Amino acid sequence: MSYVFEYAEEKKKLEEEVSTKGVKIFIDAAAIMFILGSEMDYVEEQLESKFVFNNPNAKNVCGCGESFSV
Repeated sequence: MSYVFEYAEEKKKLEEEVSTKGVKIFIDAAAIMFILGSEMDYVEEQLESKFVFNNPNAKNVCGCGESFSV
């Protein structure tokens, strides 16, 4: 599995909506059970800026942090 980002103007049917700090995130209903309890943060470092995920359901993660298995 992998985390996928797409720009969205509006919520699609059956998507879950999470709002925090003025940001809305729409989550595909099929993904909810795999990311339940996850935390997402945006980190800016000297040489890179990226989203970082802390997914308590992940058993294995890749080195890049974009994919995982449950």
